[in-house]
Amino acid sequence: MKRVTMAAIAEKAGLSKNTVSLALRNDPQIPTATRKRIERIASKLGYTKNPVVAQLMAELRKTQPAGYQRTIALINANLDPKAFTRHPTIPTYVAGCHRRAAQQGYVLDQFWLHEPGLYGEQLNRVLRARGIRGAIVVGLMNENRLPSRFSVTWQHHAVVVTGVRTHEPTLSFTCVDHHALVLEAMEHARRLGYQRPALVLEEKIDRLVEGRFSAGFWVGQQSLETRNHLPGFYGVEAARTAPEAFTNWFLQHRPDVILTLHTVVREWLTKIGVQAPRDFGLIQLELRRGCEDWAGMDQHNDLTGEAAIDMLVSLLHNNEAGVSRFPRATLIGGSWVNGDTVRRVEP
Repeated sequence: MKRVTMAAIAEKAGLSKNTVSLALRNDPQIPTATRKRIERIASKLGYTKNPVVAQLMAELRKTQPAGYQRTIALINANLDPKAFTRHPTIPTYVAGCHRRAAQQGYVLDQFWLHEPGLYGEQLNRVLRARGIRGAIVVGLMNENRLPSRFSVTWQHHAVVVTGVRTHEPTLSFTCVDHHALVLEAMEHARRLGYQRPALVLEEKIDRLVEGRFSAGFWVGQQSLETRNHLPGFYGVEAARTAPEAFTNWFLQHRPDVILTLHTVVREWLTKIGVQAPRDFGLIQLELRRGCEDWAGMDQHNDLTGEAAIDMLVSLLHNNEAGVSRFPRATLIGGSWVNGDTVRRVEP
């Protein structure tokens, strides 16, 4: 079958080949009505992009020297202005963003979303002055709603969020597959012989990820005997000042393995005279600094950062900006890491 060329589309549309090329790349220089008309003509003629040319162009972009037109904004959305270096989790996302951006031929320019006096229009002026067309948002750890004063930024730039799905607006995002993460952790616990797993998690963290931790835990419980379906403990923050609530929960339900994000759980259990792995198992759902001897799941947050760059570059190459009607999502799988907080349990 003969490949339809841009020249054929240009002749049919009565426009130049350059105009057709820009329109098919969704370039904002071409009026929306013209772009849509060219897209309709291309579709009717059966035009498809040449994958070889597309690959060559992608490689060319990677080898071009970085400049202002090849800069991405890396926005720290955390309340801590130094979260990129001292937060227990966020630096891993940032490292992945930097690594992948360099591979793609981009440099990153950092901003703090909570800078006093910083608003959308002001941020936009800075981004325009530096030739920045796209941004990665990192560090939403307490809520998944972006400040409304930056709505103009999301409307005029290509933006990808890492770690969580945002609302008002919902932007394209990359994050770990929390649901599958818990299911895999429970499967490893079962293989080790544990029969009474329990989830210990702060409720607001589960809400932040739309219940995907607790949903994965509930699904995993369905393969257990009903008598081993234990309730989770979701009051971690309150228990930091009143740990007896956790102690009472543990003594009442007696799980043989605990899945958690919180290292403080180990301290609470030691104080009541039980230790992992002698008396029960401990599985960390996000291995990070301070969890070196734990068994658990590596969330590969650096790969989440890499995926965010890949998604943003795709948006930029296709000249897609603003809040999409159909936001994209990329979920990264976790992997099990052996550790000293679990052991094989004999039946």
